[in-house]
Amino acid sequence: MAMAALRREGRRFAVLNILRSSEEPVSSGVRYISTQVVRNRMKSVKNIQKITKAMKMVAASKLRAIQTRAENSRGLWQPFTALLGDTPSVDVKRNVIITVSSDKGLCGGINSTSVRISRALHKLNSGPEKENKYVVLGEKAKVQLVRDSKKDIELIMTELQKNPLNYTQVSVIADDILKNVEFDALRIIYNKFQSVVSFLPTVSTVLSPEVVEREAESGGKLGDLDSYEVEGAETKAEVLQNLSEFQFSCVLFNAVLENATSEQGARMSAMDSSSRNAGDMLDRLTLTYNRTRQASITTELIEIISGASALEG
Repeated sequence: MAMAALRREGRRFAVLNILRSSEEPVSSGVRYISTQVVRNRMKSVKNIQKITKAMKMVAASKLRAIQTRAENSRGLWQPFTALLGDTPSVDVKRNVIITVSSDKGLCGGINSTSVRISRALHKLNSGPEKENKYVVLGEKAKVQLVRDSKKDIELIMTELQKNPLNYTQVSVIADDILKNVEFDALRIIYNKFQSVVSFLPTVSTVLSPEVVEREAESGGKLGDLDSYEVEGAETKAEVLQNLSEFQFSCVLFNAVLENATSEQGARMSAMDSSSRNAGDMLDRLTLTYNRTRQASITTELIEIISGASALEG
């Protein structure tokens, strides 16, 4: 509703700009129209300022609710990083780049940053015998990547935050990705929340069980996996399969929460900046209105005095 109101006020503001540009201050009637136009612009700016302040308050409320969950979710993937490692430099043939973004705008440049890093990573891992695919989470990344990389997009999912985010919901998404996409490495790109005005673009890497076993056998650095022995009926390959799937769901859950927290923080900051800009514009319009009104009054007084002098003469 706030987005629709903001667009409506923007269209009204554009119409007022056209009226202002078409006026010619020649007669008193046109001076009156000029004053009226400035008054209407002031009203429009005030309405936009109210909307941006309300959106800032909503974003602050959502931020408080989701920030704690994002911080708690960090404890899920950290043990897997210690066990299996996070090795973005591993050279594999099939890379899947998972770009996490928001479904709504007005939140600064977090979505553009994720898309820019995704494209750079796609270019970096390109080669004659390599395959790079996208999995897009969020409407804003979809809109940007479809323009020039439509053929490389394997899967698109939107409206992730239509309902409150939970691990069950994200694990279903992770399961869909694992079933529909063949990969050697999953590169998850998201914005890690640091503060209301700061977020860190982050790339987390999840390797397939085959690549983990291959790197372990070749002496690659994968964490503390080799320090443990597999017991029971399950083989090492089965254990790696289960660990890899669980690692991916935990990392994706944290990435979605971190990105959602960064989105609300960026929106809160953007709306605060917009409110202050609207206040500055309102001050300038008030000064213009007062000057225009004073000039009109002065002109009318001069006309009255000139008329009285003519009658006396």
